[in-house]
Parts: sequence; C-alpha cells; structure tokens
Amino acid sequence: GDWDFWSDWKDRRLWVTVTPIVLITFPAAVQAVLWERFRLPFGATIVILGLLLGEWVNRYFNFWGWTYFPINFVFPASLIPGAILLDVVLMLSGSYLFTAVIGGMAWGLVFYPGNWPIIAPLHVPVEYNGMLMSVADIQGYHYVRTGTPEYIRMVEKGTLRTFGKDVAP
Repeated sequence: GDWDFWSDWKDRRLWVTVTPIVLITFPAAVQAVLWERFRLPFGATIVILGLLLGEWVNRYFNFWGWTYFPINFVFPASLIPGAILLDVVLMLSGSYLFTAVIGGMAWGLVFYPGNWPIIAPLHVPVEYNGMLMSVADIQGYHYVRTGTPEYIRMVEKGTLRTFGKDVAP
C-alpha cells in the first residue's frame, strides 16, 4: 500500500508495523501449499522474489516512466530476509504452528533491520529553511504528489506520530 510506496512515509512506527503484517499473507499461503503437497521448503522465498520483481517493474515504469519520481523515492521494501527465515523455520520444524508463531515473529522482527541499509541515508537530519527535517521529508516537499493532504506528508509533525508520546523513540 501507500506506506511502502513513498520514502517519506517509510517512518519508524507505522511502516514497520503495517507493511510486514499485510505482506505475510501470500508467502504464508504459498508456503503452506508447497509444503503440504510437495514438501518444498522455499514457498515464501519464491513468492517474495516474484512480488519484488513485480514491484520493481511497477515502480520503474509507473513512477519513473510516467511521472519521473526518482527511484530512491519509491523503492519497494526488501522482504527477502524475512522470507528466508520463514522458510528455514518451516524446514527445520516441519510444524505449521511453530512456523506461524516463531517464523511470523522472525518475519516481523527482521523487516526493519533488513531494510535499514536502504532507509538509513533517508533518515539523515538536515536543516532546511530553519526546520530540522530528514532527507525523505525534503523529498516529499519537492516531489509533491497530487491529492496528498499536507498533514499526511508531514508525518514527523502530525498528531498521528505524536499520539504515542514522543516522535522518535
């Protein structure tokens, strides 16, 4: 969804919780079918590789080809480490329940560290017109998306981010 499209929305709270929860459904379903019928322990990795290929084609042709958004502004999340862990847990345990509990937890916990090398340069603090912002926020200001309200683009300052106390843990 939109939390994974834009680098200024890939924040430290909602992106790391919404994206892994939404994206575990298809890998888990294909993993269960391939394990049940063929005893192949790489269903989640195959699905994620296909999904990642489709997302890169989509991001390149639709976002760069049609609207000229920079690719580093619309890159997809890397889900490969979580998929490999999910498949390894199923292969070692052979249990759907153990894979759901331990593998699902590993999928969610490895999501942010797996994407950190890609996200880190966008979280660099920058002083811009007297305000402290990140590089991703500055990209969001310069490449304005139509139909995007200002309160959604300013994720760091909105009450949605400060509702849980402070902005950055």
